[in-house]
Amino acid sequence: MSGLVWFISIATYAYMGLTLFGIAERTGTPNRWMAWVPILNVYLMCKIAGKPGWWLVLFLIPIVNFVAIVLVWMGIARARRKPAWLGILMIVPVANLIIPAHLAFSD
Repeated sequence: MSGLVWFISIATYAYMGLTLFGIAERTGTPNRWMAWVPILNVYLMCKIAGKPGWWLVLFLIPIVNFVAIVLVWMGIARARRKPAWLGILMIVPVANLIIPAHLAFSD
């Protein structure tokens, strides 16, 4: 069972890295490579969303991080010229796997 958990974790991390890399590429955000580095990928998300880098700290505070996640993903959706309400769906299980792909690979 442990092997399956590791596989799913690594696959999810690679998927999110790929989608964040694609979003950064489509928005013209520099340093796309940060999508693959833990902690720096959250900083990259803040930059894509137009939020200051210190917002990274908000992701480390329980309960506040849910609000920060929604606001950052709303900013990312706006940066991709998509409806901001897509950011709210990032707290919904399964939808939080579909939305990043939509933002990364749709026109």
